Amino acid sequence: MSMAVRVHWRKMQTDDLAEICRIAVLCHPGFSEDAAVIAEKQHLSPDSCFVLENGGSVAGYLIAHPWIKGSAPALDEFLGRIPANADVLYLHDLALLPEARGGGNAARGAAVVSAFAVAAGYRAVALIAVNNSAPFWRRQGFKAVKPSPALAEKLETYSDDALYMMKKNL
Repeated sequence: MSMAVRVHWRKMQTDDLAEICRIAVLCHPGFSEDAAVIAEKQHLSPDSCFVLENGGSVAGYLIAHPWIKGSAPALDEFLGRIPANADVLYLHDLALLPEARGGGNAARGAAVVSAFAVAAGYRAVALIAVNNSAPFWRRQGFKAVKPSPALAEKLETYSDDALYMMKKNL
């Protein structure tokens, strides 16, 4: 008798960190972050960080945390704390192993983040789209937002196609 494997998003646990780091290096070779930096984000906002579980294995992850609209934390640097005046949920990273792509898992992850934002009282989710991902995020309801000069400078450190995007009025 075979059982269907259940693929689902669940809250990230500290023991998921090694797999998350492995996936980050595979999926984002130019943007991967130190394990301690990832762990800090999960520690500061444990209810908004998730992994995609596939038959007991981690096949992807998403890291989100409260932040300030119109800005973005630096890559591979500690946050220190969540700003007291945080007014958006910032989707820091979403990554899926190749075998987990194409089945709607990323869209379900985006929906998980939006649902969390609504439940937590945030009226917007923000992110920086890289690696030609802007069309995907547009399909999820995100729109490009003209960045401030300081944020535009930061975007240049990501990639040529980096866009600050936001989904409002959740």
